[in-house]
Amino acid sequence: MNIGVVGAGSWGSALADLLARIGHQVTLWAFEKDLVERMRATRENDLFLPDINLHKDLQFTNSLAEAVGGRELVLLVSPSQLLRRVLRELLPHLADVKVLVSAAKGIENDSLMTMSQVIEAELAAVGRKLPLAFLSGPSFAREVAGGLPTAVVAAAEDLAVAELVQKIFSGERFRVYTNTDVIGIEFGGALKNVMALAAGIADGLGFGANTRAALITRGLSEMTRLGVAAGARPETFAGLAGMGDLVLTCTGNLSRNRTVGLELGRGRSLVDILAGMNMVAEGVKTTISTYQLAAKLKVSAPITEQVYKILEEGKDPRQAVTDLLRRSLKSEV
Repeated sequence: MNIGVVGAGSWGSALADLLARIGHQVTLWAFEKDLVERMRATRENDLFLPDINLHKDLQFTNSLAEAVGGRELVLLVSPSQLLRRVLRELLPHLADVKVLVSAAKGIENDSLMTMSQVIEAELAAVGRKLPLAFLSGPSFAREVAGGLPTAVVAAAEDLAVAELVQKIFSGERFRVYTNTDVIGIEFGGALKNVMALAAGIADGLGFGANTRAALITRGLSEMTRLGVAAGARPETFAGLAGMGDLVLTCTGNLSRNRTVGLELGRGRSLVDILAGMNMVAEGVKTTISTYQLAAKLKVSAPITEQVYKILEEGKDPRQAVTDLLRRSLKSEV
């Protein structure tokens, strides 16, 4: 298949390489013109995915029109807060696209929209309708690029679209399941980053495995409550995009969100931490959206609330943990 991948961060680069290895004709778009030139010369994304040899047939461009024009499938891997802006630039060039797939994970600030809602709104604004699918699940980019066995989920309201994406992306070391609960898949992929911040903070404070296990378990409960209130199915959160991605990002050393939390727990400021990163930690922005969305939906989200206060109000992380434990006692279910 002729595929355009928009976004050459670590995840976009890994997916583009995966699709090229499967045998598709793939063009990867990067915002940075000098990065495109280096990738062409060295077959390596030294900025976002260093020390990984990208497939010899993978093409690179700095032109959005070239990246998506005439493509059968377009894969969006932009940071969630930039997706709307990038999509508006792409729309005039999507005449031939048969499927639009998003691998972005987040909830847009201000609008509080998921990525599917952002895409649908932008398509409707220009009178377009396209088959949409959303890719999520426990998948560190470096491990996928290294050919390590990985399982993810492709979600679409139309099962036939999900099954098409499943076939396109599945390879020897990359297994894709299907799901029709788009909102559930998106909430799992977005909210797990908030919980990873919390887990990282706890680790940075020197707490142990007990604390991490409690945060993961109660975090999953919080994610499920919020998702169901937004229209998701509860069972989705027991799957790859829920529990699977949550466990990965709360425990894995490659998790950017856990790393930010870890440094916060060690006493560094958020501004200082983010200044030293060249990749996006989606959970920082998504925490704001999730906190506001919980209030709007009238859903209890105590972990999100404390992470929000640490990030936005400068609350002491130790006090945040104390306040979580001192809440009124209640049933687990």
